Amino acid sequence: MPNQELRLVSWNVNGLRAVLKKDPGFEEIFSTLNADVFALQETKLQDDQRAKLGLDFAGYHQTWNYADRKGYSGTAVFSREEPLQVIRHIGCDVADDEGRVCALEFDRYWFVNVYTPNAQNELKRIDTRLAWDDRYREFLRELDEQKPVITCGDFNVAHEEIDLKNPGPNRGNAGFSDEERESFGKLLDAGFVDTFRARHPNVTGAYSWWSYRFRARQNNAGWRIDYFLVSDRVADQVTSAAILNEVYGSDHCPVELTIEL
Repeated sequence: MPNQELRLVSWNVNGLRAVLKKDPGFEEIFSTLNADVFALQETKLQDDQRAKLGLDFAGYHQTWNYADRKGYSGTAVFSREEPLQVIRHIGCDVADDEGRVCALEFDRYWFVNVYTPNAQNELKRIDTRLAWDDRYREFLRELDEQKPVITCGDFNVAHEEIDLKNPGPNRGNAGFSDEERESFGKLLDAGFVDTFRARHPNVTGAYSWWSYRFRARQNNAGWRIDYFLVSDRVADQVTSAAILNEVYGSDHCPVELTIEL
């Protein structure tokens, strides 16, 4: 069977209902991007709320995972291909009830959408964050033994100094602590490639999240915390990796990957 080029998009929408009301709204953005797989984080929905939205994209299968806590977290995946199976819990002692993962098995690969827990101010949730990271890394390795893995989402960490505007003042803060950066490095060392940085090793000013304060987005004072990672063995099949910073509607912008599988 010949390889097929897939266009994949990931976006932390920071509340899907809010993005639906903006101009352009989510439905128009979704149609314009025309992805084969479109992953969302921080949907902030429950099943009954989602049903009322009436989201119906012709030709797409919908996979949702909701947090037990209302108005919090949540992930979703829209895929042209119907998944062979779906996993919504990774077997983690913490944060596994927060709707943070949609793992879809397709014929040629695993697609895993994640919204990683935030360490929060003064790193008060760092233990939860690191416990999640440890289990998530093992979860991906287990899937990778079956098929190549593509994982995307808001990993809530800027890995290197090049990945945020102001590394000095933020060193030690949530998202740029030594512990989180080291943990993300362990994930890469476990057999995965940061596709954007692999293709754009020296590009600066490439960010996917900006604070709503201090005109951060207008000044491009941002962080790159949204990623597409792929198994090492398919990294050379990536054809492009991009940050779609012209798309508004959230404090994050979408990120995109194209790959031949």
